[in-house]
Amino acid sequence: MALTNTEVLKAKPGPSPVKMADGRGLYLLITPAGSKLWRWKYRFLGKEKLMAIGAYPDVSLAQARDKVDEARKHLANGSDPMATRKSDKIARRLAVEDTFAAVAKKWWESWKAARSDSHTVYVWRRLEADVFPAIGTRPIAEIEAPELVAMMKAC
Repeated sequence: MALTNTEVLKAKPGPSPVKMADGRGLYLLITPAGSKLWRWKYRFLGKEKLMAIGAYPDVSLAQARDKVDEARKHLANGSDPMATRKSDKIARRLAVEDTFAAVAKKWWESWKAARSDSHTVYVWRRLEADVFPAIGTRPIAEIEAPELVAMMKAC
């Protein structure tokens, strides 16, 4: 039988972890400390897996069900929802780490060793004043040559 919002809200912790099943592998895990955590148990390639959905009340019952439905679609397409989520997380992290400003900083750190202090300071200030405001926060992979030409003409 499926859970209701009232049952989830009124659920109390016990001396050991308590599982309240919603159906189709989704359940609410109530820890002895009082945390209410959504978990989804599923099988991929014959192995049982457990996916964390989120903590209640940050993730409501309806949201947890929606997230499980989305993960089931990945499972139906033959991909592991956990692996998909992990690769998405890595892609987001790389998008932030591979911004033009981050790559320029790494380049500048290695480039400045063979240059005078005044020249390196001048180059960094030019980057901060002219280049970073235009393309500093953009991922390197998204920057096109025409954008660079337009930016250089504007300076």
